[in-house]
Amino acid sequence: MTATGTFGLSSEARNLHWLLSNLVEEVPGLRSVAVVSSDGLLLLSSDPARNIAPTGVERQEGPRGSSADLATIVSGIGSLTVGAARLMDGGGVKQTMVAMEEGCVFIMSISDGSLLGVHADADCDMSVVAYHMGLFVGRAGHVLTPELRSELRKSLEEAQ
Repeated sequence: MTATGTFGLSSEARNLHWLLSNLVEEVPGLRSVAVVSSDGLLLLSSDPARNIAPTGVERQEGPRGSSADLATIVSGIGSLTVGAARLMDGGGVKQTMVAMEEGCVFIMSISDGSLLGVHADADCDMSVVAYHMGLFVGRAGHVLTPELRSELRKSLEEAQ
């Protein structure tokens, strides 16, 4: 599983792709990863067409095998948790986790409403996933400007 192509992108966009690829390669048990803008649009994702582990064993694909599906889930759960936090006067939502029988979904706030979503195996090491997501958010949050979000959206549209 790798990030989508980076040909012709700015150095900031290439760096975000590299960070995503690094997250995918370093954390065992990840099925798919998506970065979603505050308005729910997919900005950056792992490549669902290449869900093969380094050992050569084919992995089960993410939600219906589509990064767009993961982006929709991340956006919906993100909105729900923000609304719940407002109702409870709980402040900003930092992270959300949904544990299921056959997998887990982790969502972490990046900046100005953008979200990082991860779909992982049920037996993944949740602390390792959360730690590496935190590293990604810490490194990506300050560079995810409106200009970069626009560039990432455009590159995804052109790739499709």
